[in-house]
Amino acid sequence: MATAVQPKTPPTLPASPANALVTGALGAAVMIAGIAVAAYAVPLVWAQSVTPVLAPLGGFADAILRVAAQVATLVGFARLASLVMGTHPAKGTRGAIGLIVALAVATAFLVNAVGQNLQEVNIGLIVTLVTLGVLLGGSIKLLTSATGQNLMVQTEEQGWFSLFSYKPAQGLKARRYTLIGLLLIGWTGIYSLMNHTLLNGDWMWYLPFTGTQGSPTTEETRTGLTLLTDIGYTVPILLAVAVFWVAWRAVNVPTFADFLIATEVEMNKVSWSSRKRLVQDTIVVLAFVILMTLFLMVVDFFWGWLLSRETVGVLPPRTASTATQPVDPVQGRISKW
Repeated sequence: MATAVQPKTPPTLPASPANALVTGALGAAVMIAGIAVAAYAVPLVWAQSVTPVLAPLGGFADAILRVAAQVATLVGFARLASLVMGTHPAKGTRGAIGLIVALAVATAFLVNAVGQNLQEVNIGLIVTLVTLGVLLGGSIKLLTSATGQNLMVQTEEQGWFSLFSYKPAQGLKARRYTLIGLLLIGWTGIYSLMNHTLLNGDWMWYLPFTGTQGSPTTEETRTGLTLLTDIGYTVPILLAVAVFWVAWRAVNVPTFADFLIATEVEMNKVSWSSRKRLVQDTIVVLAFVILMTLFLMVVDFFWGWLLSRETVGVLPPRTASTATQPVDPVQGRISKW
C-alpha cells in the first residue's frame, strides 16, 4: 500500500564567509565615514555655528554637548551600517566590521608614526609607502584567512558588537558587583588621567611629508587634522563611555557570564553566620591580636634589657654615649639599640 511521504525541507546551509566579509567591508566603510564625520566635521561645524551661541554657558557645557552630538553621529552611522547588513546578516558580519575598522585605524596610526619619524630622511616616503603596503597586505591576508574568519565569528558570538544580554535573569548579584568593580577600576584610572597626565587643548594629527618645500616640516608648516577638540573634556567622557560598554559587555560574554552565574549559585550554598555570632568571633580575633601584640612587646623589651646588661655584653648598653656607640659601616649612621 502506497503512503504519501512529506518532502523534507533541505537543511539551511551556513552563509558563505565571503558574503560576511563583503557585507562587513561595506559596513566598515560606513563606520569609518562615521568616525571621520564625528571626529572632524562635527567639531568644525559646531565651533562655527553652536559654540558662539553656548558661550554664556561656559566651555564645559559646550564640550559636553559637542561630545553628545559626536556620539549621536556615531550611533546614527551605526544604525546606517545595520541597514547595510540587512535584517538577517551572515554570521560573522558584525565581527568583520569591528575587525576591519580596528585594522584600518591601527594601520593609519602606524603609517603616520613611521612617516613622522622618517620625514627628514631621503627615502622616508618610500619606506612609509612600503610600510603601508605591508600592513594592507597583512590585513587582507588576515581577513581572508580561516583565523580571521574564526575571529570574526567568535567576537560576534561573544556579543561585543550587539546589545543582547546573556541570561539576564541569572547571577544578578555576582554580575552587578563585577560590573561595579570594573567600572570603579576604569573610572578611577580616568580620574587619575585627568588630574595628573591629561592636558587641555586639541589633538592634532599632523600628516607627514606635507611641509612647505624648502622649509622645515614643523607643526606650523605641516597639514594637520583635528581628531579631538578640548581633549581635557572629550577624552575622559569618551573613555568613560568606552569603559562602561566594555564592563557591561564583559559580564554578558557567555563564558564569563556562566562563570559568574555558577559562582553565585555556589555562594548561595554557603551557611553564613548570624550577626550575633559574627560580633562574637570578631571580638575574639581582636582580643587575640591585642594579647599577642602585648606579649611580643614584653618579650622584645625583656630580651633587649637582658642582652644589653654589662654582665652579658651581647648588645651595647642603652645608656652608652654616642661616641662609644658603633657606627654602621654601610650607611655611616650610629647604630641605636
